[in-house]
Amino acid sequence: MNIISVLVDSFNKDVLKTYNPDSDVRCPNLEAFAARACIFENHFVGSLPCMPARREIMSGRKDFLWRPWGPMEVFDDRLASHMAKGGYRTGIVTDHYHYWEEEANGYVEDFESITFVRGHELDRHKLATEENIPPWVGKMMEYRREGALQYYANVKNFEGEEDYFPARVFTEATEWLDKNAGKTPFYLHIESFDVHEPFDVPEPYASQYLKPGERAKALKQRYNIWPPYQKYDDLSRFFDHTDEAELDFIRTQYKGKASMVDHWFGKLMNKLDELDLWDDTVVVFTTDHGHDLGERGGFGKQYPHYDSHANIPLMVWHPAHPGAGQRVESLTQTVDLFATLLDLAGLPCPASAPHSRSFLPSVVDSENTGREAILYGTFGQGICITDGEWTLFRSPAAGKPLHAYSSFIARPLLVDNPVDGRVGKMPEPPSGQGYFDGSIPYPLWQIPVQVDPRSHEHFLFNRRKDPAQHDNLWQRQPETRDRLLEKLRGMMCEEGAPDEQFDRLQLN
Repeated sequence: MNIISVLVDSFNKDVLKTYNPDSDVRCPNLEAFAARACIFENHFVGSLPCMPARREIMSGRKDFLWRPWGPMEVFDDRLASHMAKGGYRTGIVTDHYHYWEEEANGYVEDFESITFVRGHELDRHKLATEENIPPWVGKMMEYRREGALQYYANVKNFEGEEDYFPARVFTEATEWLDKNAGKTPFYLHIESFDVHEPFDVPEPYASQYLKPGERAKALKQRYNIWPPYQKYDDLSRFFDHTDEAELDFIRTQYKGKASMVDHWFGKLMNKLDELDLWDDTVVVFTTDHGHDLGERGGFGKQYPHYDSHANIPLMVWHPAHPGAGQRVESLTQTVDLFATLLDLAGLPCPASAPHSRSFLPSVVDSENTGREAILYGTFGQGICITDGEWTLFRSPAAGKPLHAYSSFIARPLLVDNPVDGRVGKMPEPPSGQGYFDGSIPYPLWQIPVQVDPRSHEHFLFNRRKDPAQHDNLWQRQPETRDRLLEKLRGMMCEEGAPDEQFDRLQLN
């Protein structure tokens, strides 16, 4: 059985009519795929953001309670390596530039072929200068000076849609299939960094969701298509000066990106038709997380992790078990992709992936109940638990110590708004070394980390009665709250969380 996994970064579940009948976003190819696939209703993030999610996919090990964004660990089993040993030809096609940064390496090296599409976001692909900066870049520079200059340097010579990243990623993927399909079983992993910000999208998509008579080119000179969210002060300042017209414009550009990605995903589907691959190829479509677009005064995928960005799409086509749009209610999450992809290949999940569980049984039988509950979050922030009906967010207490646990000391690319700044500082010297994780046969460094939590408030929501999660029932539902807190403690123990996390989350 061939396997294709498609990950579209920052893709909101509610974009698709499959999940949200009221959506006005046109994604005909993804809707057509959904009509033949199994549709998972309760698929969630695990560790956020980008690279912590990818460590879960590539190694089957959760990240967020142990360490921030960083490279793969020496003890991580690599998904692609297992696939190759199992007789699969492996390849990755991606424009996710974090893969080739110092702070996040080791993720792709075990693929037998690696195709990088250069130039998205902060990729240092072209030399950035301040010469002849157009107004729309100037707007982004209000909050992201270096990032805006780098992105513009990378894309300023683009002439049309074919130059943009989804077109290049999916074109490269179809060419990979032309060269490799039909020879041996293959595993192809495709990643499109779009619909990630900056929300720069060509016509016709840029104007597709505007009001009649409006044109994106003019509005783009006035409105910021890359709003800030990592730094708290910048986010507050942005909302002090923005208005609904600007927020609406940002949302239209996100929608335009979704439609553009859908168009090029359609080229992949056409290639599967052309090569007659549907009958012997599993196709998995998902994302790493969603992206809030001004709701609740925030952007991105920051804690608290409301369903708007934490409950994410997952659709699976399996030729032996065609879903035909059947809904699966099982609780699943990002880390489960590792065990599932191996299961699809007929390979066992290694003991080094203690947090991953195959959801293939739910594809075979949609009534399979799956997990009882799941944990998810961002390093240094609070922790989230859901049992499908209820969701609880437990935020950290102020002033409690926090450490990263790792087999090496690396420059961190991103810790969620560290007190002393954001990117690339030298880490603090370790405060100790020892066997802090019983599932790992190596000593780990214990490295002090400073993070300014985004919230110290606790939350409890009933997802069925309050799907938008507006009504915090923390004080009014003590029995449910205490039940979930007890479940949270137990699951943290089962997953091997560091002792200090129980203290900082007041779960002792």
